[in-house]
Amino acid sequence: MVDFEFAKDKVMMGAERRSLALSEEEKRVVAYHEAGHALIAAVLPNADPLHKVTIIPRGLALGLTQQLPAEDRYMHGKSYLQDELVVLMGGRLAEQIVFGEDHITTGAGNDLERATELSRKMVCEWGMSHLGPLTFGKREEAIFLGKEFARHQDYSEATAVEIDSEIKRLVETAFARAKEALMKHRPVLDKIADALLEREVLEGEEVYQMVSEHTGVPVDKLKGPGRPSPSTEIV
Repeated sequence: MVDFEFAKDKVMMGAERRSLALSEEEKRVVAYHEAGHALIAAVLPNADPLHKVTIIPRGLALGLTQQLPAEDRYMHGKSYLQDELVVLMGGRLAEQIVFGEDHITTGAGNDLERATELSRKMVCEWGMSHLGPLTFGKREEAIFLGKEFARHQDYSEATAVEIDSEIKRLVETAFARAKEALMKHRPVLDKIADALLEREVLEGEEVYQMVSEHTGVPVDKLKGPGRPSPSTEIV
C-alpha cells in the first residue's frame, strides 16, 4: 500500500523535487500557506474532504493540499463552489495573517487564478450570482477541432461592469469567510504549520484530529461533503 500511495501521489500531484533547496524562511511561508488551505478544508461543511498536505515541492508547486471527494460527482452545488472559493483563499490569507500584508508572496498566484475563473463561471455560465439565472458570453468554437478559442461578448458594457462587480463580490466574500475561519482557529493553523515543518507531509486524518482537539467536534463529524451540525457551526 505504501508503493500504491507513492505512485498515486506522483500521478496526481507530480514528482517530488527534493533537490529544490528552499531557505528556512521560504519553507515556513510554504508551511503556513498549505496549513491555511488545509485548515479551511477541514472545517468547511461542503468542501471536499482533506486527504493530504505536503511542503515537499512537487511538479511546479512548492507545496500541495490535496482534497479527494468522497464519491464521484457529475454536478456541483452552489454551496460546494462557494466553499471551494474559501479554501482557495486560505493560503494567501495565512501568509497575510502570520507574516503581514507587506510580506505576502507570489505563492498564491495559481490559487487566485483558479478562484477568479471559478467565480467567473458561477456568474457567466451557471447563473449563481445576483445577476440572476442568466448566461453571458457566447462561446466560439472550432467545429473540427472541438476546442474553445474565445467567448463572444453578447452583452452591453454596463452588464460587463456588473459581471466584474459580481466576480469581485464572490471572491471578496470568500476572502472574508477565510479570514474569519483562520483568525478563529489560529492555534490550529500554527499547529499544522509546525507539524509540516517537522515532518513535511501530513495525512488528512492528522489534520482532522488537530481540529477536533481544538473545537471539541468529533473527527467523524468534521468530514464532508455536506457535513451535518455541529461542524457547520465551526466557521
